Amino acid sequence: MSTIVSKINVNSQSYKDNYQKMLKKVEELHKTLQKSLFQGQEKHIERARTKGKMTARERIEMLLDPDSPFLELMPLAGLGVKGSFGPSGSLVAGIGFISGKMCLVTSNVGTNKGGAVDISSLQKAMRLSEIGKENKLPTINLVESAGANLPDQAQIFNMGGNNFKNITRHSKAQVPTISIVFGNSTAGGAYIPGMSDYTIFVKNNAKVFLAGPPLVKMATNEEVDDETLGGADMHAKVSGVADYLAQDEMDGLRIARELVSNLDFPTNTILQPKEVEDPLYPIDELLGIIQADVKIPYDCREVIARIVDGSEFHEFKKEWGKTLVCGFAHIHGFPIAIISNNGVLFNDSSNKGAHFIQLCNMNNTPILFLQNITGFMVGKDYEQAGMIKDGAKMINAVSNSGVPMFTIMMGASYGAGNYAMCGRAYNPRFLFSYPNSMIAVMGSEQLAGVMEMVARAGAQRAGTNYDEKQAEQMKEFMKAEIEKQSNAFFATGQVWDDGIIDPRDTRNVMGLVLTLTNMQEVKGTNAWGVFRM
Repeated sequence: MSTIVSKINVNSQSYKDNYQKMLKKVEELHKTLQKSLFQGQEKHIERARTKGKMTARERIEMLLDPDSPFLELMPLAGLGVKGSFGPSGSLVAGIGFISGKMCLVTSNVGTNKGGAVDISSLQKAMRLSEIGKENKLPTINLVESAGANLPDQAQIFNMGGNNFKNITRHSKAQVPTISIVFGNSTAGGAYIPGMSDYTIFVKNNAKVFLAGPPLVKMATNEEVDDETLGGADMHAKVSGVADYLAQDEMDGLRIARELVSNLDFPTNTILQPKEVEDPLYPIDELLGIIQADVKIPYDCREVIARIVDGSEFHEFKKEWGKTLVCGFAHIHGFPIAIISNNGVLFNDSSNKGAHFIQLCNMNNTPILFLQNITGFMVGKDYEQAGMIKDGAKMINAVSNSGVPMFTIMMGASYGAGNYAMCGRAYNPRFLFSYPNSMIAVMGSEQLAGVMEMVARAGAQRAGTNYDEKQAEQMKEFMKAEIEKQSNAFFATGQVWDDGIIDPRDTRNVMGLVLTLTNMQEVKGTNAWGVFRM
């Protein structure tokens, strides 16, 4: 393969200035991630400890193989969302190794609002279910949940049933769910273990019932204590809802690890990776290359050179459709196709992208999209040349691609460019953002400008005066609001991605997800429907 030769001058002032700006964004990310570590008020945590309970994150740590990697997913779900329980909601989740097998782990934060499910936690749980299904991941639920947060029931109830349905569908697909119940699990919280393939209840602490003693009293006038109604001992010896009775939390985690060790799931990848070579250039240099201001262009090859093995990249159609860079490489020894932006998508670059995606499917090669895109080119000449149909070809190819696809938003992600570059709506296996990224219909300057033109034309049609001063104030206000609702932190709070990552973690994150992907057969398609020619 050809080796990318970097043209970056790390001693230039522009590089150094941008490095500092990106470093501040990364520091903002880490500062915000600290908020996601909140697990309830100290008094609630102390009360839990007196009952022999661990926190949600401690349970995960004790469950995972020692010193093994853990990829936390959507740690900032709910950030800035009105009514949310805060960053991460009431659920901590990610992918890690248990008894040498890759598993999806979810843990209710029982010390925060009793582990009740708010709207952000529900959205997160539904996305986790998709990840589990697509990657055929056994799921370990560490359960302590009061069910739906009742003030949010109108937003939660209807869609909340998806989580129970999906547990059974995973089971049908021979992908098991193991639930360990650590505390009160009421109503919807009770159905999680109820639907699971394996259930482990912790003695004295697990309490699982559809309705607690107060509601039973209201509904039936029956008086019953919580242990008799739904205690671990009762479910293990009387109802049969519990498959295993754990003596304490550590015993419950031990049983879960033994269950996973007996599951018939791969511990090695089907595809044997090549010998891993480090990139020729330090990955730390990404902070000087990726622009903090998404309006400033940069060569995506400089990013590729710092994340792929040996900085080797076999580029496809290098001299044609130059605003789209396509080619083959390896990351941590695994083959990967890369599609990345070096500017707006023209007719030729759109056709190039569609062609390359077809080749990846014929070759059974997963695709990584590196997004930094303002959209498709507009204007008379491009419309007359068929920009719509050429763009539609690339979107068709992305929509119907059979190989696993991954997306990293490393700059702008505007308009239909987001679609063509495998945005959230196109179901990439994983989608991560850099802290500088922006996502919207268009940039704030363009959107505010369009709205100004519409208002000016409206005033002209109505025969009224157009207040220039007020219009300028409105334009600046609109720009600020759009930028606030377009940045990476807003997007991740809405669960539009699977998490914001430090650009310097890209290679390791991709190494983990490619390992996961290659646990199963990677198979492309040759079925595309109609390409408008």
